[in-house]
Amino acid sequence: MVDPKIEEPKKEEVKAEVKPEEVKKEEIRKPKKIRLAVVHVYSSKNDTIITATDISGAETLAWASGGMMVKSHREEGRPYAAMQAAIKVVNSLKEKGITHVHVRIRAPGGVGMKTPGAGAQAVVRTIARTGVRIGRIEDVTPLRTDSMKRKGGRRGRRV
Repeated sequence: MVDPKIEEPKKEEVKAEVKPEEVKKEEIRKPKKIRLAVVHVYSSKNDTIITATDISGAETLAWASGGMMVKSHREEGRPYAAMQAAIKVVNSLKEKGITHVHVRIRAPGGVGMKTPGAGAQAVVRTIARTGVRIGRIEDVTPLRTDSMKRKGGRRGRRV
């Protein structure tokens, strides 16, 4: 003979279990659609200009510069102004649904400075902190191949 007390908990356990169909619906998540943009950062000693475009570079999605963020001219090239410009650009990109970016850093180059200004590093750090994923960081500074002549004449600039 089977004792009826043993069978009762089994029936309750079956009732308390979650149906397998409900579990599948909760566990299945749709993958997020990745929307990619390219952030062009031009950073010189005197200013930082940030432009966000689509992948082809044909359509500008957002842009800002250090001069738009501060009142004083001497502050335009500083990291604080670059951070504020980056925050403005990233917020605009988030509104448009951009989730991932590639960063292209450019210095004046050519005959001039070949190292980016102080604002370039601040821009990259700010973009990383705001929640947008960075895919690739590359330097696109134009380098001369002896095709340009430095200004100042044969004897150089006389001060």
